[in-house]
Amino acid sequence: MDTLSTDTHIDALDTAGKALLDAATSAGTDAEVPTCPGWRVRDLLRHTTTVHRWATAYVAEGRTSFLSPGPETDLDGDALLAYTREGHARLVEALRGAPEDLECWTFLPAPSPRAFWARRQNHETTVHRADAESALGAGPGHVDPDIAADGIDELLRGFHGRDRSRVRTDRPRTLRIRTTDSDGLWTVHLSQDVPRTETGADGPADCELSGPADRLYMTLWNRLPQDAVTVTGDTALARLWRDDSAV
Repeated sequence: MDTLSTDTHIDALDTAGKALLDAATSAGTDAEVPTCPGWRVRDLLRHTTTVHRWATAYVAEGRTSFLSPGPETDLDGDALLAYTREGHARLVEALRGAPEDLECWTFLPAPSPRAFWARRQNHETTVHRADAESALGAGPGHVDPDIAADGIDELLRGFHGRDRSRVRTDRPRTLRIRTTDSDGLWTVHLSQDVPRTETGADGPADCELSGPADRLYMTLWNRLPQDAVTVTGDTALARLWRDDSAV
């Protein structure tokens, strides 16, 4: 469950977008993005600004049905950086100014549409911030543990609570996710059906991934290798996550 306020998500989105653009500017738009094989920074920026502008349309215009994101821009270099910066600023402004009773289309459970888009775009941008940082060679930087834990929760209980999750096993298995710098604890029940995640439930598990929240966050989004965290038990489940969890 999302325990962070909508304003906290918007502030984090603002910070993450600016950090993404700083990293992209330093790397240059032709730099390779190791966390997204086949992409260069220009591809990352084109994708990110398309998503930001797509989300802004729902929030600013109150769109209540699905809207196609449309084609990506073909801008490059400084023009692309400026266009991405403008799109990010417009999204933050739209979310800050949106009424609490905003009605618009969403695709994951949330207390409200405004809360949904603030949370979703926070994590969308924070993960892509890590991608931009990987283009500098340093790898993903630190993420606040509360933001990271919330991102883990959104991934496990939101994205992988949907029918389209491909993380399935031929017999019941359990995957435990445990943060070592907060009280984050999730147990993912795997089977041939949709994964089912419990929070705060301890006990036996077939495999456990543990570590600082931000390392787990990036590992579960496949932005860090699994040796960035501690894996105990049946490592086949960790490999299953790595291979089949893309959303």
